[in-house]
Amino acid sequence: MLVLGSLAAFGPLAIDMYLPAFQSIGKDFATTSSAVGWTLAVYFAGLSLGQIIVGPITDRFGRARPLRIGLAVFVTGSLGAALAPSIEALIVARLVQSLGGAACAVTSRAVVRDLYRGAEAARVNSRLVLVMGVAPIVAPLVGGALLTIAGWRAIFFVLVAAGTIGFVGVRATLPETAPPHAPGPRAGLLRSLISDRDFVVYAVIAATSSAGLFAYITGVPRVLMDLYHVPPRHFGWYFGTNAAGYIAMCQINARLVRRHAPLALLHRGIVGLVAAPALLVTGGLLGWPLLPTAASYFVFVSSLGLVFPNAIALALEHHAARAGSASAWIGAAQFGLAAGASSLVSAWNDGTSLPPAAVMLGCGGIGAAVLIASRRRMAVRGAPT
Repeated sequence: MLVLGSLAAFGPLAIDMYLPAFQSIGKDFATTSSAVGWTLAVYFAGLSLGQIIVGPITDRFGRARPLRIGLAVFVTGSLGAALAPSIEALIVARLVQSLGGAACAVTSRAVVRDLYRGAEAARVNSRLVLVMGVAPIVAPLVGGALLTIAGWRAIFFVLVAAGTIGFVGVRATLPETAPPHAPGPRAGLLRSLISDRDFVVYAVIAATSSAGLFAYITGVPRVLMDLYHVPPRHFGWYFGTNAAGYIAMCQINARLVRRHAPLALLHRGIVGLVAAPALLVTGGLLGWPLLPTAASYFVFVSSLGLVFPNAIALALEHHAARAGSASAWIGAAQFGLAAGASSLVSAWNDGTSLPPAAVMLGCGGIGAAVLIASRRRMAVRGAPT
């Protein structure tokens, strides 16, 4: 689980660790912030589209070989980024890196589905998303420290080392887990997934929750440091406290699924994803002080520990033979919506705390609406909720 969680974290880790280095990269290459922004845009695109490509491959050829190739591609892209002589070379290297990260993300989720079902899958996913979810929260802090100590290229050298360690770990610990007669990709795959209403419901919830998380990551540093004047040396404590809440909730979820249905726990997590941003919007309009604002952020991030593992486990429940493809579409939707939410928060920046809070509320509200609609559909057709 530690190896799989680390692999799933490569994608978000490579996104957020280098964010503090944007200004330094622009200065080194004597280019504009817009050009540096392309290094992030191509990574989002590669991570989303790459998962759609890699998913069917893992269903046809197994998990282990595509994962090893993906790790090699990730290491190659990271090394190219660390040694890039120009902004154009850095953009290309980031695209290569994203394709390797996509293979890691798809395969880790598919392996869990190969080995576990139902509540047990939700429990194992709690361990998996524990590492994956902490990565985008802690990565900017680690990247900022590396930037201060050794410069922006050190960030990519650390990713080279992480990818190499992951490759060794996979070779040593991960056997082939794909079903022996898994079917190859077929033209109607996407149509069949879309026709599965339960898959669509839980995939949308996972994707909108990821979008809310990235809205938080994009907007909250600016809110805390610019609006509430939190010193940079203290900012890490706020992010770290929220990460601790997420870690704790993942562990609690892993225990609760032994006695409670994953769907029931998912409902409780969605309540937090709606209630906390609603309080943040209210606080932004009324000018709340720092303490209730920080507490609301804590509730939002902690609630993700009940949403991610259960939503992913429920989405993949009936797709054992094509877990790679189903996982790929979930991942593509997650990072695609995350990119949109992050861009919306940046474009909407007005110097207040409202933009990230409103986007977080919108993401949580969409997830809640989809879940409520699905319960009504289940009640109408007589299915258990």
